[in-house]
Amino acid sequence: MSNRRSRQSSSAPRISDDQMTDLVNKLRLLLPEICERRRSDKVSASKVLQETCNYIRKLHREVDNLSDRLSQLLDSVDEDSQEAAVIRSLLM
Repeated sequence: MSNRRSRQSSSAPRISDDQMTDLVNKLRLLLPEICERRRSDKVSASKVLQETCNYIRKLHREVDNLSDRLSQLLDSVDEDSQEAAVIRSLLM
């Protein structure tokens, strides 16, 4: 297994510890859950990655919900109406 791991890592570009720390810090700034905490609170990189995944899932759910609501709205209005034109323009 260690042979497979070493072969995989040799084909991928290596990220330095400093680069990894920088990326995790940038993610921290983007996450509402973590941003609300005091700056002095230490949050592990694994926690930041977990929160990032959770946040992306939440955003996907919100997009799906908004898409469903727009579809329902479009179904409820006359397709030649001003409202339908506005909704179509928002979707494009």
